[in-house]
Amino acid sequence: MTDLDDNICKRYIKMITNIVVLSLIICISLAFWIMSMTASTYYGNLRPISPWRWLFSVVVPVLIVSNGLKKKSLDHSGALGGGQRNWVQVFCNGAVPTELALLYMIENGPGEIPVDFSKQYSASWMCLSLLAALACCAGDTWASEVGTVLSKSPPRLITTWEKVPVGTNGGVTVVGLVSSLLGGTFVGIAYFLTQLVFVNDLDISAPQWPIIAFGGLAGLLGSIIDSYLGATMQYTGLDESTGMVVNSPTNEAKHIAGKPILDNNAVNLFTSVLVALLLPTAACGFWPRE
Repeated sequence: MTDLDDNICKRYIKMITNIVVLSLIICISLAFWIMSMTASTYYGNLRPISPWRWLFSVVVPVLIVSNGLKKKSLDHSGALGGGQRNWVQVFCNGAVPTELALLYMIENGPGEIPVDFSKQYSASWMCLSLLAALACCAGDTWASEVGTVLSKSPPRLITTWEKVPVGTNGGVTVVGLVSSLLGGTFVGIAYFLTQLVFVNDLDISAPQWPIIAFGGLAGLLGSIIDSYLGATMQYTGLDESTGMVVNSPTNEAKHIAGKPILDNNAVNLFTSVLVALLLPTAACGFWPRE
């Protein structure tokens, strides 16, 4: 087989693969729509989610995963679950929001409900819990990725405020904390805009603008809790032979902070659970009523 024939064959296979993937996406979208109609009939609200929205919800994650694989920010196990992130990291960051979304659909059906504790306490609590978990993960990611790049001062350990090497678990900077606030706020804005577009009863419901502030608070608090757990329950040492920060005790490592109790994945999971439980409960007390 010549190189030309080989290239034609590869392009043909790629075209067929794209057609198969597109067909599967459409089938999945329609399946979700049928489930939505069934659930809507069962719950009596008769407001099934549009198949176009299901299609959008399926297509966007596929595009993100494909881009992650191309840029090698995900490995194949990370892509199937959701350096390179594997399925464990994806699970620890995405399990809590996924479970909350499923619980919301089981409890309240697939329809959109505004955040209003005086009329829809359970649905409002779950909506904000889901938002808190997502904003928490976003805030921690922004603090780690953006804060590390933009900060010009060395991080300080959150428990003692002593200067520590870059990469130390529990090390924070002002830029990192601000980044976590902005990351959570970004998620809050996205959620708020979604409410404006898809919720029909906003004119007779409590104000929804606190969602933005709530998202920012969740991002900041998530970053702080994550840093505190990292400083106390994750080991950090400095390998004096290489000058590198290490996360497990060795004979060559000088202890900086923490104990080898949890790894980074466990810290992310615990932080997400704590923020998802604490913030909606606190929000109930100050959320404006209609």
